[in-house]
Amino acid sequence: MPAVLVILPEGFEELEAVAPIDLLRRAGVDVTLASLGNNPAVTGRNALVLQADTTLSAVGDQLFDLLFLPGGPGVKLLRSDPCVRASVLAHHAAGRWLAAICAAPTVLNDAGLLTGRRYTAHFSVADELPALLAHERTVTDGRLLTSRGAGTAIDFGLLLVEKLTSPEKSREIAQSICA
Repeated sequence: MPAVLVILPEGFEELEAVAPIDLLRRAGVDVTLASLGNNPAVTGRNALVLQADTTLSAVGDQLFDLLFLPGGPGVKLLRSDPCVRASVLAHHAAGRWLAAICAAPTVLNDAGLLTGRRYTAHFSVADELPALLAHERTVTDGRLLTSRGAGTAIDFGLLLVEKLTSPEKSREIAQSICA
């Protein structure tokens, strides 16, 4: 069974985290939520609280099949944490999937992973990511998966399911949720 690590900072965008997590779990993927801080209860930008399974520090250098970074105001915390950067680079070096939505592709950019790559992100970070494909809902470039924002979270979650399981499983889940 594929395994996914989701890093949750305070201020994460709830739709961007919960929709893909839900769809991945429907597909039978093992999804681990890791709090960026020491508190397992992580509050999103709209005051919804998710209970993380562990902390990023407890995960250490463990690798997953996919590392997922949700967007929202909490991206600034992802960008400033050296453990996040180390995890991104380790997953990349090991040929694992990297997924980022909304402003989170800036974390990949900070790690030097977007140069010469196709990607999308939220329009609010276009000044930092001038090569973003602004009209694409999701973009796949090798093992790099990106999406624009909350409005594309279901599309993105279904893409993650497709890449980690199969196109058939993604279509089955899409049909079950009337997507």
